Amino acid sequence: METTKQLHVRSATAADVPAVVALVESAYRGESSRAGWTTEADLLDGQRTDADAVTGMLGGDGSRVLLFERDGALVACCHVQRREGYGYFGMFSVRPELQGGGVGRAVLERAEQTARQEWSATEMHMTVLVQRAELLAWYERRGYRRTGRHYPFPYGDPRFGLPKRDDLEFELLVKEL
Repeated sequence: METTKQLHVRSATAADVPAVVALVESAYRGESSRAGWTTEADLLDGQRTDADAVTGMLGGDGSRVLLFERDGALVACCHVQRREGYGYFGMFSVRPELQGGGVGRAVLERAEQTARQEWSATEMHMTVLVQRAELLAWYERRGYRRTGRHYPFPYGDPRFGLPKRDDLEFELLVKEL
C-alpha cells in the first residue's frame, strides 16, 4: 500500500467489489450524486456499473482497479487498462462530498503514472459524454485534448444506464504521457 497526498492507494480485490459499485453509483447516479459536480443524474437514470462489470476488471493482466482510501474509508477509485500502445482510464469516481478538493487530481495523476511506469504507455485515452462540458474542460486543464472522435451511447443496454435524452454520445480524449 502506498500513500499519495494523504491517500492510501491499492489495487482492488474481489472483496472490494460491493464498495466499488456503491462508490461509483453514489458519484454518478441518484440524489446522492448531486452533492458533487460529476453527477450524471440529469442525463441518466439506472445503474452506472454493477458487480459483474467491476469483477471483470479485476485481476486481468493489464487491468487494475485502483482504490484510494483515507483513514480506512474508500474515497475514490478508477480503472486503468493497458491497451495497444496506450493506457485507458475509466470508472473514475470520487465521493461526492469530497469532489473539488484535489482528490480527483491525485487519482488521475496516479492512473497516468501507473500506465506510464507499469506498461510503458505513451498516451492515456478516455471517453467522456459530450454533454458534460464542465468535465471535458476539467480534463482539458489537465492536458487532455478533445479528438473530435465520437462514439454512440449504448442505448437499449440498461447495464450502462437509462438515458433521459436521445442525443448522448462519447468523445475520445487523449493525453501524451
